[in-house]
Amino acid sequence: MTSPDQDPPATLSDGVVHWLTNGTRNERFIDNIFAEMCNRLQQVGIPLKRSTLHILIQHPQWLGARFKWSDGAREAETSLVDFDVRGRSEYIGSAANEIQDGASEVRERLGRDPALGRKHALYDEMRANGLTDYVAWPLYHTLGKQHLITFATDRPGGFDDAHIAALKNLLPVLALVSEIRIKNRLARTLLETYVGAHAGQLILAGATRRGTGTTVRAAIMICDLREFTRISDNWPRDDVIDLLNDYFDAMSEPIARHGGEILKFIGDGLLAIFPLSEPNACANLLHAVTEAKAAMVALNERNSATSRAPLNYGIGVHVGDVMYGNIGSSSRLDFTVIGPAVNMASRLEALTKQVGRPVLLSRDFAEQVEPAFELEHVGQYEVRGFSDPIELFAFHG
Repeated sequence: MTSPDQDPPATLSDGVVHWLTNGTRNERFIDNIFAEMCNRLQQVGIPLKRSTLHILIQHPQWLGARFKWSDGAREAETSLVDFDVRGRSEYIGSAANEIQDGASEVRERLGRDPALGRKHALYDEMRANGLTDYVAWPLYHTLGKQHLITFATDRPGGFDDAHIAALKNLLPVLALVSEIRIKNRLARTLLETYVGAHAGQLILAGATRRGTGTTVRAAIMICDLREFTRISDNWPRDDVIDLLNDYFDAMSEPIARHGGEILKFIGDGLLAIFPLSEPNACANLLHAVTEAKAAMVALNERNSATSRAPLNYGIGVHVGDVMYGNIGSSSRLDFTVIGPAVNMASRLEALTKQVGRPVLLSRDFAEQVEPAFELEHVGQYEVRGFSDPIELFAFHG
């Protein structure tokens, strides 16, 4: 046994450990580090044929991600894992299942009689591909977070003791290196989820001081669900949440597809911008509105099958300069847009009720898209907070 004053015994992977510790500081992405690590393990004589790294992520759509390296690959193959995976056969009885249930190691000698081994489709697949040995270990991060790494070989007889010792030798350093990258990605994911991709990038780049920001010329879109108060007062809570999620999916996904950024959800409303740094921003906004309208029609058809009343909405659209940046208290900030152009979009959304058109555009915005889009001129209207009447146009998509 090694005493506390002695160096640990040398292993085949010592050079790879040194590289993980000292040679990866400029690499941002764990999948690239993982693939390079696997190739380096081969170079030092470990007969690696296949390896996977499974990580849990905090994402609204995905439970985790899997990086898979195969012999000869320079890059890892990435796949996302949904939240329902733990109820499916691909997970039940797998190494990931055993590790999640508390196992500190899963070793499957694939070269022996399959009748003597574990029963799972993955083991059958690896045997069919000529693999002879498979080992999986938990990869421990701080605060009880646990991920998974696996290694497999096609060497006759499988891994020997020196190979296993070398692979185990990697785990503590790989845990540290991977945790840093995963937390960096997690920070980006959380910011993208809660404030949007562009705002998230600015915040990560250091735009966190109150009052800082920039002037952006953008098309502004404000959308609001009609009669939400009545719905929330009369429907069960879970149904209301499902309704809002479906409604926001119908509206938000087209916005994201066409280059818009949703800055906030306000109850049953949303605020989105399409920066004019993109030459087709205004046209893209109307394409998003058209697709959102179709998605709402489909949603209402589904809801009618359960006797739910159709959902209606109002959208106000304007274009102009907005202040884009940090606003709030000394300890709690919001990254958003403010300015008269935002106020105008909000007033137009409110006017959709009075005018009886679900989508209203200002003259300033209409001039950006005519004659490519067919618009209905609906006249001039007084707008609260603005001295002169505003010329309005309706868009029917």
